[in-house]
Parts: sequence; structure tokens; C-alpha cells
Amino acid sequence: MRQLDWLVLITTLSFIVFYGLWKSRKSKNTETFLKANTSPWYMVGLTIMATQASAVTFLSAPGQAYTDGMRFVQYYFGLPLAMVVLCLTAVPIYHKLKVYTAYEYLEGRFDLKTRSLAAFLFLIQRGLGTGITVFAPSIILSAILGWNIYLTNFVICAVVVIYTVSGGIRAVSYTQMGQMTIILSGMLIAAVIITRLLPQNIGFIDAVKLGGKMGRMNIIDLKFDLNNKYNIWSGLLGGFFLALSYFGTDQSQVARYLSAKDTTESRLGLLFNGIVKIPMQFGILLIGVLLFVFYQFAETPIFFNQLEIKKLQESTYAGQLNDLQQKQTSIYQLKKEHANGLIAAIQSNDDKAITKFQGFVTEDHQKEAVIRKDLKKLMLKNDSGANTDDVNYVFLWFVRNHFPEGLVGLLIAVILAASMSSSSSALQALASTSVIDIYKRSVRRDENDGHYLNASRWAIVIWGVFVMIVAGLASQLGSLIEAVNVLGSLFYGAILGIFMVAFFIKRIKGTAVFIAAVITQFLVLLGYFFTDISFLWYNLIGCALVMIISVLIEFLAPELSLVKD
Repeated sequence: MRQLDWLVLITTLSFIVFYGLWKSRKSKNTETFLKANTSPWYMVGLTIMATQASAVTFLSAPGQAYTDGMRFVQYYFGLPLAMVVLCLTAVPIYHKLKVYTAYEYLEGRFDLKTRSLAAFLFLIQRGLGTGITVFAPSIILSAILGWNIYLTNFVICAVVVIYTVSGGIRAVSYTQMGQMTIILSGMLIAAVIITRLLPQNIGFIDAVKLGGKMGRMNIIDLKFDLNNKYNIWSGLLGGFFLALSYFGTDQSQVARYLSAKDTTESRLGLLFNGIVKIPMQFGILLIGVLLFVFYQFAETPIFFNQLEIKKLQESTYAGQLNDLQQKQTSIYQLKKEHANGLIAAIQSNDDKAITKFQGFVTEDHQKEAVIRKDLKKLMLKNDSGANTDDVNYVFLWFVRNHFPEGLVGLLIAVILAASMSSSSSALQALASTSVIDIYKRSVRRDENDGHYLNASRWAIVIWGVFVMIVAGLASQLGSLIEAVNVLGSLFYGAILGIFMVAFFIKRIKGTAVFIAAVITQFLVLLGYFFTDISFLWYNLIGCALVMIISVLIEFLAPELSLVKD
């Protein structure tokens, strides 16, 4: 990056962090450190969105749409309905009981072991998921600065831990407001720049139409298929249960609306998220489609992850790499010619010509796919541990090579801010769950408030170290935005099932739901590793299994209801 980019990057991030610390300087006890109870609805809504919209979203989502089209947006279709359900159920219960975490409610409804199980499942999946969200911006810093990936993981975790330990949930909330503002502004700027860099005869609408003819505007898929990751049914049903669990039982989100002044402010914040989230995600994915269109008229790198290309260039396979790059360049010339023909046919509404050039473009992409396949084989020959998936580098490549000076620093700040935002929320939630649900309840029950405040700060540090270790192991996961959601889906179903039984099946006791949740978690993991069922469905499957199995246990073995902690 150039000097102006560094200035913009450092100034932006420093302002956000110091503003959050200044606004949270009064967090002097456990309640203000972990709950706040002062946030207005718009802050709740923005922090909910910021917690969910990690660097994974802004790095991986455009690459996801670039390679696979817009169908990922269907994943969010069940979210608005989930927000309505939570406003009617979880929000009033949590506020009435004045809980610090969602899992406190489960002990009163069931027993300690069920509360501890739900908290434990959350800690596992959120700790692992946060490691993935930290790895995403590490990609950026390692690519820009040439730093070792482990060093970048350490720097990011250290910064987040420092301001989260210092200010608690108020620091997290205030920094997230600034981060979300920068994020939305930066992505809008990115869309404008991509459109302006297209050939003069191609406007925004033309680009969208061209993307559609090339199969990238595949927003709705009505076919019901359990093995299809993204269709309207998996989005509405699987996505609904995933959102219900994420926003209703995941402490990183529950903490956001428990920080509100009252039930009304929490509800407004959730509904705001439900209304805004789908358009926001649609816009981010659309950037990926615009990138795809842009690279029909600009030469595409043979592989977006240049760290892997550099390894080949320095190896005995450099000559073979050069041959593949020459083939790529020759295809680019044809692809550009055919794309121009297709856009001309679209603008003149010539259906016959559209079909003709669609066929040409499809052939060009098939030839590119063959080259990429040969390249990946070459990469693995040179290094069996090579990362052959570059979906997370597509947007980053464009930013580094096509953005004007100053705006590169802004977009890098956007992605880093998103990572800091989601990571700080997760660390604060991991700490509150560890201290309130495990440490205070089962380890040290009768200490003073200062003791638990210090324990919360140490928990943030410990989880920060854990997250840093996980981030160092995340390089082989492919699309990070998919990896995060897969991980969540494997645990959220069982957790949600526990809460659904708690809310709606009053006759079920703690032992029955505890056993049902353990069995369900085992079955979900078996299903994921040994079947082809799409991951989104496990949110529904897991929830349904806990409810069904707990009912069967309660009625077939009623003596278990007498079992105590």
C-alpha cells in the first residue's frame, strides 16, 4: 500500500477503537462490563448486524458470488420471520428474568446440567467460529505486508483483546457503531468503483443483465433438494432455524439486545436487523457479480491467491506455470470479444445472438476451468499442503490492483473493522458465558463482584489465545463464509431444540432434554460426515430431533424425571 492508504487505514481504525474506549470508560462493575443496559434500539440493531457481518462476509461473500452466483442470498430468507418469533418469545423472557446470558434461563426451567450443556456447546462452536473470522483479515495483512500468517493472527487478536478487556460490552457496542458505518460506506464505494471501471458502453443495469446471462444472477432456486446447499426451501426452513438459534441462543447475539434499555428497544433492534440484513447481503453478493462481469473485460489472474503463484514461480514448475498463464491470456482475448458480443446482443434484444454468444462465453469459461484444474494439480505437486481455493482472495485482488490511492486503505480498514467487530462481540460473549454459566455457577459461587469482573477480563484473554490458535489452523477451509455457517449449523440445531422445549413443551424435565440433546448432537455430526445432506438442514433436523427424542424419553421413561443434579 501507499502512504496515503496507510494514513487512512491507521486513522480510521484508531478513531473507532479510541472512541469506543472513551465512551465505555464507566464500565467499572460486572453488570456494566457484561450487560450495559443502556443501548438504544438503533445501536442494538447496528451492533447485531456488525456482530454477524465479520470480515468473512466482506472478503468471502463477493468471491462466493463471483464463483457461484447470487444463490447464497437465499440462506438469509428465513431471518426476518425468525426475528418476529424471537421478539414474541425470547426477548420478553430474557428481560423479565434479568439474565446475563441466555443459558441462565435454562437452569430455572430445567436444571444445572442442561444449562451447562447448552453453554458448553455454545463455547465450542463460537470459539472455533471466531478463529475463522480472525483468519480472514489475517489473509489481508499477510498479503499486503508479507507478514507470517501467525504474526497477523496475533496482532489482530491482541488489539481486539485490549479494547474488549478495557471497556467490556459498552466498548464493543460503541466501536461496532463506527465499524458498521465505515463498512457500509466502503462497500458502496466498492460497487461504484467497479461500475465506473467497466467499459463506457456498459452501465450498471447492463452489467447486471450480463451477469444474469452468464448464470450469476441465480437468486431463486425453487427446486426442493436436501443435497442442494442453497435453494429457497433450505433458506426459508434451514435458514429460519439457523437464525432462530443464532439470534435466540447464541450469547454473542443475545448480549447485543440484552444491552438495550428495555424490551421494546430490544425488539426494535432485532426487527431493524431483519429488515436490513437481506438487502445488505444482496448488495455485498452483487459486488461479486459485478466483479465477475468486470473480469470479462479485464484480464483475470490465473489464480487470485498470489502467495501460491509465487511459490510456483520459485519452483522447478515455473516453466509449466508460464505455459498455463499464456493459455489464460489467449482465452482472455476471446472471452473479451465474446462478452462484447453478448452485451451488444442484450442491448439490441437480439435473442438469437444472445443464445449464440452465451454458448461462446460458456465454452470460454470451460476452457478456463480446465486451466485452473491443471494449475491446482501443479500446485499440489509442488506443495501437497497448497491452498487450492482462492475464493477468499477475489475481492482483495481487485481492491489492491484497481482501487485509487487512499481508498485501498479505506477498504482494508472496512475488512479489518468487520473482523474486530465480530471478534470482540464473540470474545465478550465467550467470557460472559464462561464466567456466569460455568465459573460462577460451578467453580467459585460466592465471590465478590470485583472477583468476577477480573475473572471476565481473564476469560477474554484466555479465549483470545484459543481463537488465535484456531485461526492458525483455518487456511484449508475453502470459502470462509460457508465454513463459518457450516460450523454453526452443526451445533445450533441441538442448542435451539433445548430452548424450544423450554419455551413450548412445559411437561418435559431437564434429564430428558439433556439426554435428547446429547444424542442429537452425536447424530448430527454423524449425518454431516457420512451423508450428503446440505448443512443448512441440520438446524431444522437438530432442533426437531431434540424435541422428538425428549418427548419420547419423558413418556417412555418417566422415572428419569426424578433424577436430580
